[in-house]
Amino acid sequence: MNHYPRLTIIVIFPILAGLLIPFLSSEGNKIIRWYALGVCLLEFLLIIYIFCYQYEFNDNSIQLKEDYNWINFMDFHWRLGIDGFSIGLILLTGFITTLASLAAWPVTRNPRLFYFLMLSMYSGQIGLFASQDILLFFSMWELELLPIYLLLIVWGGKRRLYAATKFILYTAGSSIFIPIGALIIAFYKSNSSTFDFQVLIGKTYPLELEVIIYLSFLLAYAVKLPIVPFHTWLPDTHGEAHYSTCMLLAGILLKMGGYGLVRINMELLPHAHSLFAPWLVGAGAIQIVYGALTSLSQRNLKRRIAYSSVSHMGFVPIGIGSLTNIGLNGAILQMISHGLIGASLFFLSGISYERTRTLLLDQMGGIASSMPKIFTLFTGSSIASLALPGTSGFAAELMIFIGVVDNDDYSFLFKTIILVIQGIGIILTPIYLLSMLRQMFYGYKSSELSITYFKDAVPREIFISIFLFLPIIGIGIYPNFVLSIWDNKTDLLLSQRFSPNL
Repeated sequence: MNHYPRLTIIVIFPILAGLLIPFLSSEGNKIIRWYALGVCLLEFLLIIYIFCYQYEFNDNSIQLKEDYNWINFMDFHWRLGIDGFSIGLILLTGFITTLASLAAWPVTRNPRLFYFLMLSMYSGQIGLFASQDILLFFSMWELELLPIYLLLIVWGGKRRLYAATKFILYTAGSSIFIPIGALIIAFYKSNSSTFDFQVLIGKTYPLELEVIIYLSFLLAYAVKLPIVPFHTWLPDTHGEAHYSTCMLLAGILLKMGGYGLVRINMELLPHAHSLFAPWLVGAGAIQIVYGALTSLSQRNLKRRIAYSSVSHMGFVPIGIGSLTNIGLNGAILQMISHGLIGASLFFLSGISYERTRTLLLDQMGGIASSMPKIFTLFTGSSIASLALPGTSGFAAELMIFIGVVDNDDYSFLFKTIILVIQGIGIILTPIYLLSMLRQMFYGYKSSELSITYFKDAVPREIFISIFLFLPIIGIGIYPNFVLSIWDNKTDLLLSQRFSPNL
């Protein structure tokens, strides 16, 4: 037990600071913007401090553990802790949220509520990745829903009501399966319940019951990942949300599903996970091709990027289902990589819309001459999304490819089919991304664009794009820097698995 609650501080600080926003000066929005940015930056610095000075890289156990009794009759504790897997996503959350708060500066409609909701999400996301209790995990999972719903329904586009309703129905409806699985786990063969991850790791269940529990959790994670056909909320939500909200959705929210799949399903239910692993690999392969083909048919810029997110997130269940160290490492790296690339693409699509006032690709064209800086930044992020060598996506996807091949339990035919499908998806990726760049920036300017010259990126926008792009290149050049954070943890996870003969 720590002498002072480091993790509790970083979990509750953003939302507590957000509660002070109504008391700020009402003269303009400048004070509110700087205050929110300062809170996000201070929180990120606290996370970095914990990472640099409190976290031990060679220790694969849970560190900085905190345990406070919360609700006695249910053994509901405020249990927090971090390991290599969670600290990587916590760092990603701090980084993306800080840049998203800076990206949200053009928001002038009720900025007090906007930034409070953003800070609430910040606490929920950090709390989820640091949770060591299933009920606390579920509480933080649910804390995300209302802020995103309000951010969408108040600051969204023309179809925001439809998109917000669809989002809440999908995510809230699927979330109910988490407490169902948690209650079964907690009360099985026990007179007293426990929701502590570390206690539940050693618990065993009949295989049939373990499969039922596994499916219960998987239904919730499938929506967030999002696994086809539970993905349809995502394009509508991204298509209508403000681009700063899209940065949080693509950069962090989708990673909650992958995190839960590893933290709970893989760690607590290893036998069932081994049985479902090939199905996860197959579902991920289908998701890659489906997302790529659907993205190619989209005329709306943000929906095209949204379906590309569906496609790229398909690599995550493949890596998790590969049951190999290199594949699982690749899946975690893909979550980090996609968080950075997805946030960058949605940010650039948003600032492009602010200038052209259209998201329809066939109404754009020839704007590279008017916006050379945005053109350069957009091209760089699109190339990163192509997973070219030297970018983070290349390292992640290559590791996942190798991870599938490296599993001796999978038959040669199964591995061949998966690799061919993955290859088709990778071939389709440059088609829809390069055609997007061509429609936006090349050729003649569309007659639909009434302004002949558009203002190029301002320093604030260049700053955000560069800071998103630098880690993409840094990880691509030297991926071992981030892989070393969680490599010991993946070894420990895989040592628990039961290998079926497939």
